[in-house]
Amino acid sequence: MQYKRLGQSGLQVSALSVGSWVTYANQVNVKEAKEMLALAMDQGVNFFDNAEVYANGKSEEVMGDAIKALKWPRLNYIVSTKFYWGLGKPDSKSEGKPDSQSLGINRKNTLNRKYLMQAMDGSLKRMGLDFIDLVYCHRPDPHTPIEETVRAMSDMITQGKALYWGTSEWSADEIRAAWGIADKHHLHKPVMEQPQYNLFHRKRVEHEYARLYEDIGLGLTTWSPLASGLLTGKYRNGVPKGSRGARKEMSFLVDGLTNDAKNSAVSRLEVIADELDCTMGQLAIAWAAHNPHVSTVITGASKIGQLQDNLAAIDVLARLSPDVMAQMDRITSPLAQ
Repeated sequence: MQYKRLGQSGLQVSALSVGSWVTYANQVNVKEAKEMLALAMDQGVNFFDNAEVYANGKSEEVMGDAIKALKWPRLNYIVSTKFYWGLGKPDSKSEGKPDSQSLGINRKNTLNRKYLMQAMDGSLKRMGLDFIDLVYCHRPDPHTPIEETVRAMSDMITQGKALYWGTSEWSADEIRAAWGIADKHHLHKPVMEQPQYNLFHRKRVEHEYARLYEDIGLGLTTWSPLASGLLTGKYRNGVPKGSRGARKEMSFLVDGLTNDAKNSAVSRLEVIADELDCTMGQLAIAWAAHNPHVSTVITGASKIGQLQDNLAAIDVLARLSPDVMAQMDRITSPLAQ
């Protein structure tokens, strides 16, 4: 395993990490989570990503119970959670769309101080921890002054409930505004951003955030390196039974997963994967980890075999020559968002 600093902080995170979205509590129980976390740790992974909203809080419980059973020294692992949507039953309008019922969203989205402080305490209880290493504002909140959010997140760190805070899917302007407020008032600054990043979703990481890496030392903990499975090649002939796209609550992904142009590009990428003696999924994960601004690539798995395959991507990094990277760029950049 390789390790990178989280932005300009002193925290070293594994280049590949493990996330719980969709899987924990929905497809993975405590026993299975324990087995996968143990495997990941044995492979050098030290960062495990979660969020309050995943499985309506149950994902945090599963991960917390698994970690407790493993009896790891607290110094040896890094965990995260994210706040914005809260817990509870969503309204009917959210069904069949991202952030729908199975993800536990109540649509009363906020980053106000009251919600954030109570959400932090709830996550600590569910995970059975005294503190959480990384906490994120899961989306921007246009209805709460950024200064209120920044002060609340900074106070979590001052109180010892969190060690670092950051954002997820915020615009560059929103991140810079939050950082500027924290700097002006001598508060704890946002350290990291968690954006989607893969061969078909690149512009925010590669262009919009470009100035932030040097200007404020932004670190990235990126998600969806496989584009929800599209980059494994499994959707070239439709949606296979048992796949993420076949889940009712994930139906909003189907159009993108079965896109003809993107699946054609995946077929061309598989030629490169074959030449490098790796799977298409490993090639895609390694590509994301190759970006020097990416501190860690969050991978997901519902089975231990999937996790083993994903983590083997670390061995592919050294094979990504400038020529290979250029070939991959030519194939995918015309389709990238």
